[in-house]
Amino acid sequence: MLAKKIEQRKAALSELQQQETALQTRSEELENAIDEANTPEEEAAVTEEVEKYEADKAELEGKKKTLEGEIAELEGQLEELNKKEPSNTPPADDEQRQKSAQSQGGEMRMKVNKGFFRGMERSAADSIIQRHEVKDFLDKIRSGEIPNEKNMNKRGVQGGELGIPDVILGLIRDNLHRYSKLIKRVNLRSIPGTSRTNIVGEIPEAIWTEACANLNELTLKFNQIETDGYKVGGYIPVCNALLEDSDFNLANEIFDAIGQSIGLAVDKAILYGTGVKMPVGIVTRLAETAKPSYWGVNYPTWVNLNGNINQVTGTDAKTLFANLIRFSGKAKANYGNGGKFWAMNETTYTELQARLVEFNAAGALVASINNVMPIIGGDIEILPFMADGDIVGGYGSKYLLAERAGSQFAVSEHVQFIQDNTVYKGTARYDGQPIIGDGFVAMNIMGVAPKTSITFAPDIANEPSEPAGA
Repeated sequence: MLAKKIEQRKAALSELQQQETALQTRSEELENAIDEANTPEEEAAVTEEVEKYEADKAELEGKKKTLEGEIAELEGQLEELNKKEPSNTPPADDEQRQKSAQSQGGEMRMKVNKGFFRGMERSAADSIIQRHEVKDFLDKIRSGEIPNEKNMNKRGVQGGELGIPDVILGLIRDNLHRYSKLIKRVNLRSIPGTSRTNIVGEIPEAIWTEACANLNELTLKFNQIETDGYKVGGYIPVCNALLEDSDFNLANEIFDAIGQSIGLAVDKAILYGTGVKMPVGIVTRLAETAKPSYWGVNYPTWVNLNGNINQVTGTDAKTLFANLIRFSGKAKANYGNGGKFWAMNETTYTELQARLVEFNAAGALVASINNVMPIIGGDIEILPFMADGDIVGGYGSKYLLAERAGSQFAVSEHVQFIQDNTVYKGTARYDGQPIIGDGFVAMNIMGVAPKTSITFAPDIANEPSEPAGA
């Protein structure tokens, strides 16, 4: 997390440096304006611009100083953590010691290798579990408030909704980013209620005319994208025997499974969501052949984007990547922040590597691809549910993912009483769609048309039941 914060602040600092360059240009323009000012009115106008320039410059310098201070502080914290980080010595062969126990100064430090707390030191994970609000949350599962097999006489209809402690909410959110590979690539916004995102239409071209002629009226149109909030989640039955284990094991199993299931569903929806009780996916938008029913009155003019879906082939690596470059250029950068991503499965990624295998100066075989699309640029995300050869990507900031508040857990032993299971449910609420669809492309490098839809887990619980005797 420290490294991620440093990266974000350095990116913001880079933007400020670009603004600083623009300020330098303004300074030069103002110097020329000062020289050219001949009347009191012109001098007053220039003075006003100089004051604005000085204010903007002071504000920019303040922001730079703040960011530089934050970066220095975060780098110091990261350096301290790195000093404490265990060395990468191979773990013991004993299967029971796969948690990478390592010794530093006589102190044994163990890391968790699986589940929700994977990658954390066991002591750090235990410290979270021992926090009073988390203990209260988990202790309710064993207490009379939520019955278990040791409290048979209290098996009433209780199982009420439990608010997740703040510290666990933070972990679930960060874990969701780990499990969902695309959330960090798109424009994620936490918005309560129905939201509307304003979009400035195409910039009108100014009109040339005589120096003393009348000016022409320019038209600038604003559009709006509306997002709602659909529920994603499910329930997980847990054997009651686990309730007798430690708090650590209980939290690890439940939180890890819920985080993974929600993350998988979110990734699939960002790419292939149908728009029916879920977000509209990137590929879904590209594949539309007519204006869909969800297209609102204030939306931008609907455009057929079928041309952004196609096969891309090449008999050799040079031809293939030349064609990939040409086709990826169909993803327009307008309204985007310049950051691209490319989603594909492991087979497609391996195929790209195989096409780019070459010998380095030392005579070793290498593939000039390392989780970044060569030449084109943009990080690669591996998603197993995609079809072989399919590559979907573009400017992720042009996809709006609206996240709702109010994630909740509920617990009940009544649903699967006979199976001796306690059932945990987890939910989250999202909606989303491409704000500007032409910022994305979908292609296939294996000689077939890219898939434009995939199968989602069926909503069996809400399917209408057939009448008796049907």
